[in-house]
Amino acid sequence: MIHETAIVSDKARVAGDVTVGPYAVIGDDVEIDSGSRIDSHVVINGPTTIGKDNHIYQFASIGDDPQDKKYADEPTRLVIGDRNTIREFCTISRGTVQDRGETTIGDDNWIMAYVHIAHDCVVGSKTIMANNTTLAGHVHIGDWVICGGFSGIHQFCRVGAHAFLGMYSAVNRDIPAYTLVSGSPATARGINSEGLKRRDFSAEQIRNIKNAYRLTFRKGNKLADAIDEIAGLSQQHPELVVFLESLRSSERGLVR
Repeated sequence: MIHETAIVSDKARVAGDVTVGPYAVIGDDVEIDSGSRIDSHVVINGPTTIGKDNHIYQFASIGDDPQDKKYADEPTRLVIGDRNTIREFCTISRGTVQDRGETTIGDDNWIMAYVHIAHDCVVGSKTIMANNTTLAGHVHIGDWVICGGFSGIHQFCRVGAHAFLGMYSAVNRDIPAYTLVSGSPATARGINSEGLKRRDFSAEQIRNIKNAYRLTFRKGNKLADAIDEIAGLSQQHPELVVFLESLRSSERGLVR
């Protein structure tokens, strides 16, 4: 299962059924669980933990040092979950001690070519990142988020679950859950109603989310007032809880 030209460190732990292609390099302190496939010329450095049934395509660079001038060779980590697809030329860095010390990627993500995920990012599950999506350091991405091609996200920004970023979006503030944005700088355009329909949200749930969006972005409310009103509505409409939490957790301010 390991090609004769691949280099696998004696300090790596690779499950017996993992496929490692020609000229791939698996470094010290790398763990790869069963069912994963590492294609030719991939370089994986550690400490990095990769779960089950992942497919990493050729020429990706996984788990190398963070691109941070403060990094001083501290033992930080990258943790990748299960069933992720990571396409050609992606770069995913480990964390830094100035933050969590760990970059984390969940399960079932579709990460297309040339995507960059910087140090200390937290990526949920079932996301899609189209070609050349760029996440700066310390970015948090919720479950089911879709990032259009060439979208870029500034350091420390948070993108809530089910959000949608149009192609070339330049994000420099937080994006609440369910919200659709586009432009440079990114501007809120509405909710990701089509994505919610595909995920079996009911018509009533989508109406409730649209109402919460209007309270936040269209009614001229102060954010604190919108949060108070949505908090009351969320007691009867639990689909609003994730939207409410994304408003409360914002530290950089919201896209407008």
